[in-house]
Amino acid sequence: MRGRIFAFLAALFMLLPTPAFAWWEYGHETVASIAQANVSATTRREIAALLRHAPELATPTCPLKTIEQASVWPDCIKTLGDRFSYAYNWHYQNVGICKPFDVKSVCPDGNCVSAQIDRNARLLKDRSVPARERLMALAFLVHFVGDLHQPLHAGDDGDLGGNRAKADYGIVANPRLNLHSIWDGYLAERGISQPPPLVRAYNAEERAQMATGTTEDWSRESWQISRDVAYAAIRGADVCAPHGDVRGTMSEAQIEAQIPAVRLQIERGGLRLARLLDEALS
Repeated sequence: MRGRIFAFLAALFMLLPTPAFAWWEYGHETVASIAQANVSATTRREIAALLRHAPELATPTCPLKTIEQASVWPDCIKTLGDRFSYAYNWHYQNVGICKPFDVKSVCPDGNCVSAQIDRNARLLKDRSVPARERLMALAFLVHFVGDLHQPLHAGDDGDLGGNRAKADYGIVANPRLNLHSIWDGYLAERGISQPPPLVRAYNAEERAQMATGTTEDWSRESWQISRDVAYAAIRGADVCAPHGDVRGTMSEAQIEAQIPAVRLQIERGGLRLARLLDEALS
């Protein structure tokens, strides 16, 4: 089933002109699973209690019974049209990689991923908010933390976060393939699947190293990775030099060189999400 869903999302993504799915299904679920494995027992009980309110959201085609399903629910509801269209711009922030870092300039009225992480964390923590709304906040929070840690949802070069940066992935030369979709799917699949497994209980030292910081810190970090790792893989060291419409090529060596960054971003996303969930629910 996962393979069929992955293939469907891959095909759908390549037909879309603007950012839609970050990390596809596998990446988002892995971030959520890492968080679930590292939150407190109290937080796990609170998450389970909120998930029991899923029928109240009336989205039967977008199930919400587990934290892993919550991690992809905000992408699934895009298929429901106008009902949730207000949330479209919440999934990314196009901060120019060839300009000084400035997230506020691309986040009008809080309509960007980092601001929505903060907003939904506040909603989840507020016990005066109805359970139905807190469940939506939970799903958005789980998803958006994953989104922010996909570097092409944090950095941009006037190309919709790499969606217009055409590139080949090793021997895969699909004309619809681009830098964004490579990071969403191919690199994520390869990085997460490599041993050792990413989903585990992390020790206190690991959590202290990776789970600290604010959403602005995480934004800057992902933005820098988008420039120095993702764009550099298809453009070389001078990522801001004129490149025209030249199609990039990602060699096997360049693919392998990016895997550590992919794995680290997934780990950071999971442990930072665990911290936010504990702060809101414990």
